[in-house]
Amino acid sequence: MTGAKRKKKNVLWSKMHTPHWEDFKQWCRKRLPILEWAPHYNLKENLLPDTVSGIMLAVQQVTQGLAFAILSSVHPVFGLYGSLFPAIIYAMFGMGHHVATGTFALTSLISANAVERLVPLSVQNLTTQSNTSVLGLSDFEMQRIGVAAAVSFLGGVIQVAMFVLQLGSATFLLTEPVISAMTTGAATHVVTSQVKYLLGMKIPYISGPLTFFYIYVYVFENIRSVRLEALLLSLLSIMVLVLVKELNEQFKRKIKVVLPVDLVLIIASSFACYCTSMEKTYGLEVVGHIPKGIPPPRAPSMHVLSAVITEAFGVALVGYVASLALAQGSAKKFKYSVDDNQELLAHGLSNVIPSFFFCIPSAAAMGRTAVLYSTRAKTQVACLISCIFVLLVIYAIGPLLYWLPMCVLASIIVVGLKGMLIQFRDLKKYWNVDKIDWGIWVSTYVFTICFAANVGLLFGVVCTIAIVIARFPRAKTLSIKNIKEMEFKVKTEVDGCEQNTLLSPLSNGNCSEEASQPCQNEKCSLILDCSGLTFFDYSGVSMLVEVYMDCQNQSVDVSLAHCTASLIKAMKYHGNLDSEKPIFFESVSAAISNIHSNKNLSKLSDHSEV
Repeated sequence: MTGAKRKKKNVLWSKMHTPHWEDFKQWCRKRLPILEWAPHYNLKENLLPDTVSGIMLAVQQVTQGLAFAILSSVHPVFGLYGSLFPAIIYAMFGMGHHVATGTFALTSLISANAVERLVPLSVQNLTTQSNTSVLGLSDFEMQRIGVAAAVSFLGGVIQVAMFVLQLGSATFLLTEPVISAMTTGAATHVVTSQVKYLLGMKIPYISGPLTFFYIYVYVFENIRSVRLEALLLSLLSIMVLVLVKELNEQFKRKIKVVLPVDLVLIIASSFACYCTSMEKTYGLEVVGHIPKGIPPPRAPSMHVLSAVITEAFGVALVGYVASLALAQGSAKKFKYSVDDNQELLAHGLSNVIPSFFFCIPSAAAMGRTAVLYSTRAKTQVACLISCIFVLLVIYAIGPLLYWLPMCVLASIIVVGLKGMLIQFRDLKKYWNVDKIDWGIWVSTYVFTICFAANVGLLFGVVCTIAIVIARFPRAKTLSIKNIKEMEFKVKTEVDGCEQNTLLSPLSNGNCSEEASQPCQNEKCSLILDCSGLTFFDYSGVSMLVEVYMDCQNQSVDVSLAHCTASLIKAMKYHGNLDSEKPIFFESVSAAISNIHSNKNLSKLSDHSEV
């Protein structure tokens, strides 16, 4: 009897705990995507392209790491650390196969505000004589990286808190015009911050509202202090970078490996500066000493957390928005899914953990993602391989970059922002699709230029919410209580099978998954009743065109009924719709008649009803 009870107790115990263990394993796979894809990694097919991509990515990581560290007002070596640790963390927790996390221009610019405010250059003379035990760097440099790491730590904590609160879905408020305008404005700020290096001028640090205009006023007032040697070298570097990158882009399908022009330019300019002593002869500013190795971890300056809250929120929001846009774009391009909340966790940990290793704030960058695209990377292994080469630079090659001219580094930054700066071209499509979105873009850009990226982002979100609230009273409410589901049953002449076309009012621009599924062994048609679309914006038109294109790819004919003239114009401008077939109809009945005539239907079933 005792044995039976014990056996029964063991069975109950196993039933209680086995599901919990399975749930834990499932949770680990969900929160650690590397456990999902790593066991199924195909060495034969993926290792070679991932290795090539990793080498090319390492070139970008090193050059951008040095450049964005200087942009963040810290020693260049900390940019190398910022190109290493965040990439490892994101490869473990992130879901974007073509997203390379590392130093980022916008987050570096935001963290520089905190660094310059709390550890200004005026205190350098007081600490420059005293060196710390960390890589032989001065107390001044360690104080600065302490502030930057604090911004990274607090920004990551905010992102992790957003993950816990499941705020990833709130990104619907961050519409495409807002993101485009904010990133373009921030890129303009970054270019402005590099003017002093491009011209070889000594410009004092200027902060606060209207900084953009004050810097250019100072430049024009002191135009005679421009170093001609720095200006010529900057122009030559920009011309070479733009020309070679354009050639790489045009011939990327014919060549397997693109020319790493950034690396070639760095090596050539450093060698030329060393041989000609440009630093002493012409007074060119160079990167300077870069120590070897990685120091032991240390906590960031926690006592300054309360003073960097504003910058931390800017880093958290701006970095996540820019990174999520790249992750979603790569997921759409290569047909996989990305969880918004998981991306919050991945980027949050990519800021929190590296902050203990002297790293500046990190995020995904458009330039690095473009490299992974062009080199045909397959998985996150490309990012992990790039980390091996970054380690090689940290432990062996770094000190050789002493003679790298700052104007060349600034040129690399400026050219790397090309993808963001050409977003000015978006203004034309916003004007043709929705004038209000055009106004949001312009006003968000102006606010970003006049104040900062986080201020511009906040303004754009507030404007979006206000416009949605203002438009809402104009929306129609469609009562479907007394509307019967309409079935159109026909027999095809080929195989005699029946097909059903479900017609239902579309009030919010979304198409259900069931409606977009392809019909097997039969030609399907889908009619969208757009009478409920009383207003639309660029995002709504994009979604409608995307639904149309997805259905077309799945051999489903799509017809839209009750469309306004403005919606028809916007959709025709936005997407390359099939002009040979009629798509827009005055009513559902007209769409049905068109389907009937196109398919040469002999008769309608007795069950047909409109």
